Amino acid sequence: MLNCKILTFLFITAAVSGCNGQSDKSKKMNNKSTNPLLCDPAAGICEVPGERMETGNINVKADEKPVKVIYFTDPICSSCWGIEPQLRKLKMEYGKNVDIEYRMGGLLPDWSYNSGGISKPSDVAHHWDEASRYYDMPIDGDVWLQDPLDSSYPPSIAFKAAQMQDKNKAVDFMRELREMVFLKKKNITKWEHIAEAAEKAGLDTEQLKKDFDGKGKELFQEDLKLAREMGVRGFPTMFFANDAGSREIVYGSKPYAFYETAILKINPETRKSEYSKNWENLFAKYHSLTAKEYSELSGTPRRESEQLLNDLSAKGNLEKLTTKNGSIWTLKMN
Repeated sequence: MLNCKILTFLFITAAVSGCNGQSDKSKKMNNKSTNPLLCDPAAGICEVPGERMETGNINVKADEKPVKVIYFTDPICSSCWGIEPQLRKLKMEYGKNVDIEYRMGGLLPDWSYNSGGISKPSDVAHHWDEASRYYDMPIDGDVWLQDPLDSSYPPSIAFKAAQMQDKNKAVDFMRELREMVFLKKKNITKWEHIAEAAEKAGLDTEQLKKDFDGKGKELFQEDLKLAREMGVRGFPTMFFANDAGSREIVYGSKPYAFYETAILKINPETRKSEYSKNWENLFAKYHSLTAKEYSELSGTPRRESEQLLNDLSAKGNLEKLTTKNGSIWTLKMN
């Protein structure tokens, strides 16, 4: 249960129009205290109830790249899974000039909270199925029926432990965890699944366990503290900043143009990189892709993308995993 950290999805017309705040329906919903996993995907955000804090003067150093992004997320945040296509494209086009720092937000502390029609994990299942259809990203809510999670803290701590080894491998690790919980219906609070994801990401699992039991917990608490200081009320939240102190915030799941615009506001001189959009290059960079991701990265229409991926699977180039709410294709290793 979620004590004061109960998140609610808001119906935000800005997710489509880019302005003007909430719809009337979202305002009504925002007056209720609801469970964080009651996720209405039209909102594009899991938000902590109450007034949003004003962001303080946090010093965000852009390091060696002109633009720094602090990305507050959570391993089981369905809206964060929903922006994977946009985020991956952002890395392809602007990765040379943008440093993305992942921070954990603490979506689900425990199940001590009972509100909004949610009293147990099984109540969440159909809401994840709805999110899958909205984002066009495969999510199987049956994990909440078959092997429900009691918290998102263990995988969050594991991610912080992974960052201690290698930041890039930690991102791959997060992806593995998300594919496990959203598509494979695996309870990623269990160490056996965390270790499996770590091994696939190329991490030292023995060291990960030591850091998970030690320094990782401290680093996770630092992330929660930073989120409070920066006024984060939900996920995904991205802060775009530069050394001069300029800052833009993209709050919730938005179309790609929102993230690109934030970069260009922070640094108008930023130029996007061209990259090969053929399937070999895209799967060399990202070993697994959904049809929505392939469409976003390649510029291929969504229906054509799925057909192409199916053809490649039939030829033996890719392996296809099908869930009740969509599929994902993985590069077949020889």
